[in-house]
Amino acid sequence: MTGGWLAARGRELGAALGLLTRLPLGRWPMPADAAGFARAAWAYPLVGALAGGVAGGAQALLVGLGLPPALAAPWSLAALLLLTGALHEDGLADMADGFGGGRDRARKLAIMRDSRIGSFGALALLLSLFLRGTALALLPSPLLMMAAAGALSRAALLVPLGLLPPARADGLAAGLGRAGVAPGLAVGAALAFLLLPPGGALSALLAAVLAGLGVALLARRQVGGHTGDVLGGCAVLAECAALTALLLGR
Repeated sequence: MTGGWLAARGRELGAALGLLTRLPLGRWPMPADAAGFARAAWAYPLVGALAGGVAGGAQALLVGLGLPPALAAPWSLAALLLLTGALHEDGLADMADGFGGGRDRARKLAIMRDSRIGSFGALALLLSLFLRGTALALLPSPLLMMAAAGALSRAALLVPLGLLPPARADGLAAGLGRAGVAPGLAVGAALAFLLLPPGGALSALLAAVLAGLGVALLARRQVGGHTGDVLGGCAVLAECAALTALLLGR
């Protein structure tokens, strides 16, 4: 019984890694049905902690080798983007373009599906990268803090997933469901308190959840639900919010 439970969780972790990173998973077993992929949402914060830890670890390593923190930060962000394939950044740009440039729901959704980037998307990307790069240069413990922020950001994207219906019938997000939302939020919170002092963990958790709620409210008003771009954009914004809270609480 225990072996079967662990095997199922391992398959769900593989599904989360396959969705949120570019890691070559080879023969890692995957869930056999859509319900298994939906349950994999519990593992999103684990993948987020891995991604954030890669960026924070790169920052600590490069600074230890003598690079100034401000120069190490862009290289560390590059490592993060290589690992994730800039999946969430792409979502943020599409969400910003759609919400900023569309006149009605149908037009907003059409813009979000367009692969081209507009001025709203470009500005959102630049601001988010600048904020995270500045935070990386200032964090006193980049490895632990970035890992915690990464976990909380992937937990926060579950807020609009859990609160809103899909904005369109097709697309990846439409099939995610809500089965893994509550466990994912719990895993994200647990990782934050494991990696950070209680005060910092609480402030970062609140900031990330508030960012998730804000994106959910905005998405409901703009397009009536969530999409993959909304979830990806939410992850980036929640990471920015969590890092800001951590630096305010230093």
